[in-house]
Amino acid sequence: MIKNILLLDSEGKRVAVKYFSDDWPTNSSKLAFEKFVFTKTIKTNARTEAEITLLENNIIIYKFAQDLHFFVTGSDDENEIVLASVLQGFFDAITLLLRNNVDKREALENLDLILLCLDEIVDGGYVYDFSHILLLSYQFNSLFKTNFLP
Repeated sequence: MIKNILLLDSEGKRVAVKYFSDDWPTNSSKLAFEKFVFTKTIKTNARTEAEITLLENNIIIYKFAQDLHFFVTGSDDENEIVLASVLQGFFDAITLLLRNNVDKREALENLDLILLCLDEIVDGGYVYDFSHILLLSYQFNSLFKTNFLP
């Protein structure tokens, strides 16, 4: 089960987050978890490939791009390949939606599309077939008449 998907900036602040688990029932516990994850992973080099870590009995797969940090958290018995696939699918969709300009400013300007993308990847902690996320990106392309591909 996917517990959350986090998109944080280079200071560990929220850009877009979605929780699917009651492990963090309050907003303050969610913020504390985000800060904990950020401080534990900030010194790693997850820019070229996704990294994996085990924190507080949660498997966390993460990747950094420009000033954005992408995280997918799963339970400690979750398949790491599934978590990595969710992370890569989310990252690829965001890259398309932001027209290869994956940075905080672009993400905030397109926050509605990012939140829609989060809703389409996971529902209630269970992974959809996220190959349709790329199709969703193409639909936005025709809807907004912009070019999402390089």
